[in-house]
Amino acid sequence: MRFHITTFGCQMNVHDSQWLGRTMRDKGWEDSDEDQAEVLILNTCSVRDKPEQKVYSHLGRLRDYWSRNPELFVAVGGCVAQQVGEAFFARFPYVRLVFGPDGLPMVPEALARLSREPGLRLSLLDFTESFPERDTALPDQGVQSQAFVNIMQGCDNYCAYCIVPLTRGRQRSRNSEAVIAECRSLLSRGVRDLTLLGQNVNSYGLDTKGREPVFSDLLRNIAELPGLRRLRFTTSHPKDLSSETIAAFGRFPNLCPQLHLPLQSGSNAVLRAMGRKYTLEHYLDKVELLRRERPEIALSTDLIVGFPGETDQDFEQTLEAMRHVGFESSYSFMYSDRPGTRAASMENKIIQDVKAARLKTLQDLQNEISQAALQERVGQRAEVLVEGRSKKRSAATQCFRGRDESGRTVNFAAPSGSDLDFSGQIVSVRILEAKKHSLWGCMEEVP
Repeated sequence: MRFHITTFGCQMNVHDSQWLGRTMRDKGWEDSDEDQAEVLILNTCSVRDKPEQKVYSHLGRLRDYWSRNPELFVAVGGCVAQQVGEAFFARFPYVRLVFGPDGLPMVPEALARLSREPGLRLSLLDFTESFPERDTALPDQGVQSQAFVNIMQGCDNYCAYCIVPLTRGRQRSRNSEAVIAECRSLLSRGVRDLTLLGQNVNSYGLDTKGREPVFSDLLRNIAELPGLRRLRFTTSHPKDLSSETIAAFGRFPNLCPQLHLPLQSGSNAVLRAMGRKYTLEHYLDKVELLRRERPEIALSTDLIVGFPGETDQDFEQTLEAMRHVGFESSYSFMYSDRPGTRAASMENKIIQDVKAARLKTLQDLQNEISQAALQERVGQRAEVLVEGRSKKRSAATQCFRGRDESGRTVNFAAPSGSDLDFSGQIVSVRILEAKKHSLWGCMEEVP
């Protein structure tokens, strides 16, 4: 049968969808465009209201496909599925499978059964007591230079605004031997750039009562694997970013000078209401230590505007924190109520117009900071892991795109007369120009 996957939300969802797609192809299913598929899979996100509403809108649009082909069916997975559950069955007759993040390993078998039994509906919504392992040694992954490795699932922090503990469950750390085995396997197949994934990677191992190492030890064990050129991790909670993990940035050259460290707000009053368990001063101390270990580190963050009770002064403190840290990029959102969270019942909600105005001000400031950071790279040399050919090309010169060690997008021209494909290689590029969201340069020499 033919299938199509649509993914909403975070990098963990993207990674989950990639695994599911590879598994389905390995079992003989055919990946196709949405309008040609017989099974449509939505991997959803409910961390904010807007992505959740996009899921309902998308499901409504799929009704036309079902009207033309009544044998078509839809599977809804991820955080919205965990939140809404079997209520999808009543609202959308063509939805025949709902599965939460822990149910992902069972989805291929469930889809095969549904294709054989037309009247059946299934739900895979129970949380597991341990990390939900799945097959990571699929034969058709092909040549790849970058890969993601899940090291934990769920979260124990229960921030006032966050639905993750309700949709992904309590924290469960993956067995460290399984993590390292997957990393070794990926490196043996030519992967050079690994990213460790989790809702809060810094708290890895804390739920196992000593059965697994803490995150800094796991990070060291992976950084020392032969053949690994680049190592990253996301996402980090500032309160759990240990001095040992910070020191690793100075100790291991292959630990990339890049870190996503969510701040959420620059106001201590708002951070306290959010339940973030750190102050701005505590956060800035971590930033100072990181830059002492790795002066060139590029920091990115998450920011929420319009949290209940946020004053103009609170918001100005967030802007000042952005200027002080100089985040190279940020993911910024207007606060929205999420069902079951503490913030949903808080008073002093901020009206939409005020939230929208604050978000624009914040994003305008971020654009200025980001552009200045890119401009500082002009004239510098960058080591770029090439992802493929660039759309910026001319008839006379081959152009490629990739990312430098800090995750910045770099488009560059290959040496004149070269007809080689540099995809998957790390090449030296001289940065010539800063664009709005990327860099442009020329390759210095053929490796």
